[in-house]
Amino acid sequence: MNLYNMKARKIGKTIDEIEEGDSLSLTESIEDNQILLYLGLTNDANPLYIQHDYAKETEYEQPLVPSIMLMGIITSAISKHLPGPGSHVVNFSINFIDPVFHYETLTFEFEVIKVDKMKDVVTISVEAVEATDNEEKRILDAVVMVKPPQAHIGDEINE
Repeated sequence: MNLYNMKARKIGKTIDEIEEGDSLSLTESIEDNQILLYLGLTNDANPLYIQHDYAKETEYEQPLVPSIMLMGIITSAISKHLPGPGSHVVNFSINFIDPVFHYETLTFEFEVIKVDKMKDVVTISVEAVEATDNEEKRILDAVVMVKPPQAHIGDEINE
């Protein structure tokens, strides 16, 4: 028997445990090591993401954080926290309002805005803001449809 299968597994919230209004706040700082890891994994060679001399010649004047990395922060939070382990993103709509630069700190606000038990999906609204000079600047808005995990016999459900 596989030892992995013998361990008690924790799953996230099931559709019956999620309510409209459930929320999560997450703050992330974007560091060079994360960007370099992303670029290495994806073989994305866009100089706008890492070359300071190149970026200075563009309208942005400094390197950008790849948009897909921001989407990854969102999907990671969904997988870890809301609904949590075992959940699966089935639809993702995002609006990038302003670019994100290296070393910025963003706060992501997640809120469950719809629970559809017939389709077994929850809809989560996401907004990310950057705090600058005692002011918050909205960076992105997203709507994510997620299929929460389903409990099976032997699974341990998080309380």
